[in-house]
Amino acid sequence: MIEETEVYKIGTLTRTHGVKGELAFQFTDDVWDRVEADYVFCRMDGLLVPFFFEEWRFRSDTTALVKFEGIDTANAAQQMVGAEVFFPKELTPDEIDEEDLTWRHFMGFDVVQTDDKGATERTLGTVSDVLDQTANILLDVQAPDGQSLLIPAHEDFVLRADHRERRLYVCVPDELLTLNN
Repeated sequence: MIEETEVYKIGTLTRTHGVKGELAFQFTDDVWDRVEADYVFCRMDGLLVPFFFEEWRFRSDTTALVKFEGIDTANAAQQMVGAEVFFPKELTPDEIDEEDLTWRHFMGFDVVQTDDKGATERTLGTVSDVLDQTANILLDVQAPDGQSLLIPAHEDFVLRADHRERRLYVCVPDELLTLNN
């Protein structure tokens, strides 16, 4: 049985599409396409269940229409609406060409504050949204205490990303972090 620590959330099945079992998949990470994965896990009745792709096609940069093997009717697909979709960490590549990524790729990543030498670490929270309506893109980070931190999404502050462990290491001046309070 797969453990929760072995996967990470990449989206949600939002609605049915047509009568042949297709589903709209709202995703935050298209990793399944980049590594050509055969399957993902969906949370069904509290369990992580593998579902194998029959086919998929992109509708937008955040939505795909997916067809899973064995899901052949609108009724069967309806049972999956609302299911969270997870991807196995073991299939996630260690290196990703970050030039092809947008800031939205980092949704769900833990943000770890380090000093400028990369020695001292503390987790600030998890990226819950990317505010990209203006020229200054912000990462909305949900702190463990429930508060929201807005962190500039800028290459000067991002030290590195660990895609397999889903961590974004940053060195943000304390002055910027205290602006949120």
